[in-house]
Amino acid sequence: MKEITQLIFDSNLDNIAKVEQAIEDIKQNYTITDTIYGNVMIASIEAVTNAIEHGNSFDNTKNVFFKAYICNQSLKISVEDEGCGFDVDTLPDPTTIENKGNPDGRGVFLMRHLADDIKFENNGTRVELFFRLN
Repeated sequence: MKEITQLIFDSNLDNIAKVEQAIEDIKQNYTITDTIYGNVMIASIEAVTNAIEHGNSFDNTKNVFFKAYICNQSLKISVEDEGCGFDVDTLPDPTTIENKGNPDGRGVFLMRHLADDIKFENNGTRVELFFRLN
C-alpha cells in the first residue's frame, strides 16, 4: 500500500477544508468516480470531525493525523486523534426509535454505510476507512 497524502493539523474545525482539498486532489489524480468521491468525502469529514470534537475535545494542542493510501483498486483513509479513545461497541444505534433525537453514533453510522470496510484501532483513536475504486 502506497501512502499518497499525509496531513497533520490541530483540532480546529476550520482544518476540515484541508481534508476536503486533499480528497479533491486524490479524485483528480486517481480518477475516482463521483459516487465513490462523495462517499470518501462524507465519511472522511465525519471521521475528522469526530477526531477534533470527540477525540481531542477541540483542544488545539492536540493534533489530528490524516493519511491516504492507494493499492491496486483500493483507497484507505486513516484518521487518528490524540484523545483517550472510545469503545465503538457502546455507541447507541441511531436508527432505533429511542435514539431518534440522540446525535451520538450518527457519524460512525454514516462511515459504516459509506465505506466498503471500516476498522477502529488503538482503542478507537484511529479509524481506517476502505473504499473499492472499481
